[in-house]
Amino acid sequence: MKSARGITACLLGLLLPVQTAACAEDPEPGRAATGPVTIGFITKFPGDFYDTMVEAVRKYDAGHDDVEVVYGQGKSGTDDESAIGFIENMIAKKVDAIAITPTSPNVQTSLDKAVAAGIKVVLIDNDLPGWTGKSTVVATDNLAGGKLAGAWLADRFPAGSTVGLLQGRLGNPSLDDRINGMKAGLGDKLTVVSEVATDCDQTKGFNAAQDILATHPDVVAIYSACGPPALGALEAIKAANRQQQVTLLGFDASTGEIAAIAAGDQAGSVAQFPARMGTMGAEAAVAAARGKPVAPSIDTGTELVTKSNVDNFR
Repeated sequence: MKSARGITACLLGLLLPVQTAACAEDPEPGRAATGPVTIGFITKFPGDFYDTMVEAVRKYDAGHDDVEVVYGQGKSGTDDESAIGFIENMIAKKVDAIAITPTSPNVQTSLDKAVAAGIKVVLIDNDLPGWTGKSTVVATDNLAGGKLAGAWLADRFPAGSTVGLLQGRLGNPSLDDRINGMKAGLGDKLTVVSEVATDCDQTKGFNAAQDILATHPDVVAIYSACGPPALGALEAIKAANRQQQVTLLGFDASTGEIAAIAAGDQAGSVAQFPARMGTMGAEAAVAAARGKPVAPSIDTGTELVTKSNVDNFR
């Protein structure tokens, strides 16, 4: 049974809108929790990826009587206002740690307040480069995932073939790494002829892919740094009747992408593991709150999903 303190934390969560390295000590020792631990878990927005993450944390919470989780979820990947509101609320509630998928560096001031109050902060899914208040970053190695996709394409097309790239939100380190990794994986064999920002929006992905197909009719592949634009690109490829000429790769292996891969419409997508990310993020937050050393970064893994292994990801 959860304690009365835990029930209060769970009710608060319902009221909020519903996201091998050497060990290092936390940058700010703060207070160490010696009894039950309460952590805040903040994700960016509703959707397959973050909902899967939250569900995994709920299971973790249910299995640990000495841990309570308060939840918060924003409206979009750029919803700094909600993220800041959740952080401030959790500081007021005196949680022991906050695990957050940060929307942008704009949340750092509030996170600094949390650290100053002795609250440990774990970043999940993406980093805030240069911010020293974090205890750890629990995330996909996005650069490695991009390289994986790039090498896969380079192995399948002759030298000099051309590729179009659908970027995510420019300036987001995780999304930029997925593009930089792709380029590194391609090496000098294939040529990138177009890079278009999509803000991870499906409609923008459709429009960008349409432009690429029209401007570069010889393009052999399109790669999307996130799932929604990949689905938009698929619509554009179908509308142009280019399914047999253009190979589509994505990153996220969203539900829609998995269905497209199984149907043979999309060649592949780099899978992340949001459930693993959520659980490992919660575990890291609890460990940090209890004064235990945690690794400065925790890689939750990637795998390229194709028709040959898609059944493992349904």
